[in-house]
Amino acid sequence: MDMVAMETCEAQLAVDQRNVINKCINRDGTSAPPVIIQACTELQDRNILQGHERFYLFVNRAVAYFAQGDKQHALDEYNTAVKLAPKSAQPYYYRGVFYAAQTDVEAALRDFDTALSLYPKLVPALLQRAKIHKTRKDLSGALADYSEAIRLEPKTAAVWSERGYVRLLQHDYESAIKDEAQAIRLDPKLARAYFLRGAAFGDLGDSPSAVSDIAAAVGLDPSLDRYISSKGKTATLTLPPL
Repeated sequence: MDMVAMETCEAQLAVDQRNVINKCINRDGTSAPPVIIQACTELQDRNILQGHERFYLFVNRAVAYFAQGDKQHALDEYNTAVKLAPKSAQPYYYRGVFYAAQTDVEAALRDFDTALSLYPKLVPALLQRAKIHKTRKDLSGALADYSEAIRLEPKTAAVWSERGYVRLLQHDYESAIKDEAQAIRLDPKLARAYFLRGAAFGDLGDSPSAVSDIAAAVGLDPSLDRYISSKGKTATLTLPPL
């Protein structure tokens, strides 16, 4: 009976621990920030995770603090995560996302650079860095990062479209059309890709193709209509935000 009771107790403890872990990582997105903070703190106090993997507790708690509007506590947690795992790319990436949300572009860029130096295949960091390059008008940097992301994950339509956007800004219209066409092949309902391809066709003087693509884009996403202004038979396009 003692052995049965012990096994039952251990099984219940395992279930309880699993429940706490699920609340901390918020896998299903249902845990409120206070619940996440409490669960991650409990796991930390119990020493459930050992070694550098403990940084996940601090990252998850940082996300919860940020959701509550407590930016300083969030940053403190991200800093602790970096100290716990200085050779891991993920803590730098997560802190970089935090800095980017605060429009601290220089700090974000440093963290994304560090993350990618530690793990060059971290596609989310490439995409975040590409966005920063675009806002800083560093189109060559953005193009390089999007190209590497495509090389690593060639089936993500949005990334092809974003590279097409960069090529459109570089006035490389034919390459932009090719990238947007690939985005459309991967996701035929990606309205932004039709709009950007239509803009590229227009800049090349192919009005019928431009009109067809813009109509398709607005049909899929009517909000894109606000980037079109008409005067008589002439239509002018404004590119959607970066």
